[in-house]
Amino acid sequence: MHTTDIFQILLYLVLLIVLALPLGRYMFKVFTREHTLLDRVLGPLERFIYRLAGLEAEKEMGWREYAVALLVFNFLGMTVLFLLQLAQGYLPFNPQQFGAVKPDLAFNTTASFVTNTNWQAYGGESTMSYFTQMAGLTVQNFLSAATGIAVVIALARSLARRTAGTIGNFWVDLTRSVLWILLPISLIGALVLVSQGVIQNLKPYLDIQTLEGARQTISLGPVASQESIKLLGTNGGGFFNANSAHPFENPTPFTNLLEMLAILVIPAGLTFTFGHMVGNVKQGRVIFAAMFMLFVIFLGVCYTSEVAGNPQSAL
Repeated sequence: MHTTDIFQILLYLVLLIVLALPLGRYMFKVFTREHTLLDRVLGPLERFIYRLAGLEAEKEMGWREYAVALLVFNFLGMTVLFLLQLAQGYLPFNPQQFGAVKPDLAFNTTASFVTNTNWQAYGGESTMSYFTQMAGLTVQNFLSAATGIAVVIALARSLARRTAGTIGNFWVDLTRSVLWILLPISLIGALVLVSQGVIQNLKPYLDIQTLEGARQTISLGPVASQESIKLLGTNGGGFFNANSAHPFENPTPFTNLLEMLAILVIPAGLTFTFGHMVGNVKQGRVIFAAMFMLFVIFLGVCYTSEVAGNPQSAL
């Protein structure tokens, strides 16, 4: 066991706790409509969205209506994403001229992205156009994560109210999840990733000649914008087939730390949000402690396995 390894693990765990505590409190304010610093900017946008969609933001839903709204919304999103993949050969921002995605692969990708499982059975740089990546997969990375947050908030309300007949409004929870939580953090995260070397462009792929004289194609694209929400929303489905092992998605040790924090910071923060919403902060801390303990145990198992290496490699 190396000292530097222990330091990095402890640094990660400490940073996770330091970030999760205020984020949990912030998310509680967002969903209870307490004042936040972003209200002045996002409040008018939120009201415009409700007017445009014809939504009654003040009307609360029972659990059945909430569930139906959730299922209908995600079914529509699934339909749009599926059709978008089939039509990508006719859509813009496709410098490599990729044709339609095969129907079975398109359905598999759509189902996995909408449900936040993100099973990537394709090579992103050889299958998906920039438009599909941006307007399809990245959008679903936001919406599937926002749906998950909304479900947690609805559950917390139902436990806090106990005998109440309503659990909130799905459309409001979804909108506020995107506008107040996912979008601001993802925007900052994307800018930080770009500053570290993660690419963000709409240029065609580069064909170059290597020092050995071989021809090589360098894949480009709007990577940082998708990478940020991919990790923050605990999604898979990277821009490249290698996902965050690709240097254009994860070029430095700092981006690696940042991306690992992004994966767990919202789930960790939601435990504290839950405690605030049910009126008992200790409950949130207990849930976090249980999750944290399990994480540390399995982190130790993974670390031990990694350090031991593969005995076959010594042969």
